[in-house]
Amino acid sequence: MRALCDYLDQLQGTLAKLPRQTIQEIAEILYKAYAEGQKVLLMGNGGSASTASHLACDLQKGIGSLKGKGFKALAITDSLPLLTAWGNDTAYDNIFVEQIQTWAQPGDIVIAISGSGNSPNILRGVQAAREKNAVTIGWAGFEGGKLKDLVDHCLVVPSDNMQRIEDIHLVIGHAIFTCLMSKILA
Repeated sequence: MRALCDYLDQLQGTLAKLPRQTIQEIAEILYKAYAEGQKVLLMGNGGSASTASHLACDLQKGIGSLKGKGFKALAITDSLPLLTAWGNDTAYDNIFVEQIQTWAQPGDIVIAISGSGNSPNILRGVQAAREKNAVTIGWAGFEGGKLKDLVDHCLVVPSDNMQRIEDIHLVIGHAIFTCLMSKILA
């Protein structure tokens, strides 16, 4: 019971320290992308990949089912054959680069989710997004890693615990979704 209470108390404490203004700014960037018909491409590894998939679903289906127009949202983590083909034929560090080069257009949004902020394939994907003149947003933890200085906008969860960081990244996704729904349905 002690471990459970400690974890939940620490999670609550970290949530209280989130930079709410940064979350609101990201929601505004996404609202503008929605209004202008831009794409949102999401990427991550492991738990961050599942957060990318979850947010893509919320943006496309969640908003679309209520408004009739969903985001053009795609988690580039979701095609296992494509990821393994690029990883096998080039290098694992390129699994997102090649997809960004295919899908991203100027003004699109690329959200890179990395607990450490140092995943080489995420950093290379962000570089490719910058070359395509996409708007880059990073979600990280710890101190933000290399991702923090590479993206246009970075949200750093103030924690050094990967599980709390991943939990809070999902909460942030739902908070942004809630902000978007409020604005879109207004």
